[in-house]
Amino acid sequence: MNSADLNLLRTFLAVYRSGSFTAAAGLLGLSQSTVTAQIRSLERGMDRGALFERLPRGVAPTPVAHDLASRVAAPLDALAAATGQETATTGRAAPVHLAGPAELLSARVLPALAPLSAAGVRLRITPGLTEPLLDELRAGRHDLVIATYRPRGRTLTAVPLMDEEFVLVAAPVWADRVRERLALDGPSALHPVPLITYAEDLPIARRYWRHVFNARLTCPAAVTVPDLRAVKSAVTAGAGFSVLPRYLCEPELASGALVALHTPEDPPLNTGYLVQRPGRPADPDVIRVRDVLLDAGRGW
Repeated sequence: MNSADLNLLRTFLAVYRSGSFTAAAGLLGLSQSTVTAQIRSLERGMDRGALFERLPRGVAPTPVAHDLASRVAAPLDALAAATGQETATTGRAAPVHLAGPAELLSARVLPALAPLSAAGVRLRITPGLTEPLLDELRAGRHDLVIATYRPRGRTLTAVPLMDEEFVLVAAPVWADRVRERLALDGPSALHPVPLITYAEDLPIARRYWRHVFNARLTCPAAVTVPDLRAVKSAVTAGAGFSVLPRYLCEPELASGALVALHTPEDPPLNTGYLVQRPGRPADPDVIRVRDVLLDAGRGW
């Protein structure tokens, strides 16, 4: 095999792993047209049909591509490592890029990954909202994303990671005033209490109202801050009430700094997913991070 053939295979592996011609071009320092031409040249040389199926966002590997990747990924990675030419196509020298909600990353994910970091696994963590993070994952900017919902389409694969339970909470100063009335009168008892939330459209609180009270939430937010940790701090200080994930406020509930205003038999749950691009060959560090998170998620 000559160097031209190797370049075609390296380009193929970059597209296969990144899920996008555009992302592969950026990783390789080539133009998108060059990447496209190289893939077409490889397809003609193999004469086994198309390697990738174009999707609205990115590309999906065909069975031919999966078979080729299973045969060439390990030798190419080994060659790159042996010659000191690790690149973005190998994934071995690069850190594992993981993204997800800032609060979950801080409270659960980073503590779970601490042993891997101590063992030499390099991590690059990006906090953010699910939708833009999934777009960046499709473009090849991340290896793994923790999403608050299952992504649609075939460009990404997702497995359940954890269920987060939502809790209606306030500081004792408010709980003493309204908890008994809440049990008697329902959610209208909370109308005089300021609502603290992380978004103007009140997604978590609205979901709690629909699921638990079978009612529409009508009170507007008194304080909006786009960080659930800050929402928790404000509520703990007595600013009002909110609905928070239990994992985030469990210590405050245990200490009495926060009080659960309501304990429904069927609390609302939201499933978080661990998401990556499909068909990626075995990158040892990505696999280690994924496996640690999935194992930890069973206890979350």
